[in-house]
Amino acid sequence: MEAALASASHIVALTIEAMALLIIAYGSVEAFVAAARLLVSRGPIAGDERHAVWMRYARWLVAGLTFQLAADIVDTAIAPTWDEIGRLGAIAAIRTFLNYFLERDMDDLRQRELGRANRR
Repeated sequence: MEAALASASHIVALTIEAMALLIIAYGSVEAFVAAARLLVSRGPIAGDERHAVWMRYARWLVAGLTFQLAADIVDTAIAPTWDEIGRLGAIAAIRTFLNYFLERDMDDLRQRELGRANRR
């Protein structure tokens, strides 16, 4: 029974890791295309436009990291080793760090947009 459960959790973890890979790949392509458009556009590039591209990319990365964390949780659910627990803790710390700064940047962007709307 334990072997079947371990095998099933490994398959689920691999599936979730594949989802994370697709999310990060899609977000990377989207960010590349958006950044390339900004670089070849004729006219001044507004800092807010660049910031918006990187904010969207950061959201994709955080989503991918969240899926990777879920895969690691599933993978370590059956008799985890200390190495696996340490890896899980590192991924959780990185995700928390990224989420904190992403949220802070989004708040800054919202405040700037509110400031512009109030000046109109």
